[in-house]
Amino acid sequence: MLNGKTAIITGASRGIGRGIAIKFASYGAYVGINYYSNEREAMETFKLVKKSSGNGMLLKADVSIRDDVQNMVKILIKKRRKIDILVNNAGVYFRNSFENILPETWEKVLSVNLTGCYNLCKEVITYMKPRSKIIFISSQLAFKGSSHGSDYATTKAGMLGLMRSLALELAEKKINVNAVAPGTIDTDIIKHYTKDIRRERSKEIPLGRLGLPEDVANACLFLASDLSDYITGETINVNGGLYIH
Repeated sequence: MLNGKTAIITGASRGIGRGIAIKFASYGAYVGINYYSNEREAMETFKLVKKSSGNGMLLKADVSIRDDVQNMVKILIKKRRKIDILVNNAGVYFRNSFENILPETWEKVLSVNLTGCYNLCKEVITYMKPRSKIIFISSQLAFKGSSHGSDYATTKAGMLGLMRSLALELAEKKINVNAVAPGTIDTDIIKHYTKDIRRERSKEIPLGRLGLPEDVANACLFLASDLSDYITGETINVNGGLYIH
């Protein structure tokens, strides 16, 4: 489905980003694996990409820093000369009530989660041709809000505004722009859940289980492929029916 395509996935050292990288590679894409601080985890993603009969390269960059992003994209372009798929996945999440969010924390979350998307899109779009794809990894919290992460929810809602705007603006260039909004996915973000909390959380989900990174990756695979050529400006909810709207 992605043979010959070049993809860049931000925040791909673990969790959802890793799942997308492995999935894309297994379907033929050359994957740029972006990470910032965790080189060991990023290397593990790279090994799993190779194990899936795929290929790619590690790209270290802080997505919130424009120069970092520019250098990262130049490295990938020098190797591949084009970018067909961009997945904006990098993000940080600090569990705090609004009352306890410090100004520097607010700025950090916005700079990584939202400004990071701006930085990537700004650099990558230049190298995209018709039928290229941009995918934003948002969240169900973009729709329902959060009592313990208003900064995070704000950025995820902002991503959808940027996604819809770019979908309109880039339609003339035949570049598709969409989003995936995961629900409760079994990654490090919920590693603090006890077995009892996991069991109770699963009961709240109509399909009866927590989501897996592969569930999100499957939706991204569809949006990254030619099968989605007539879809733009849309959000696919991957949440097991937890939040239907």
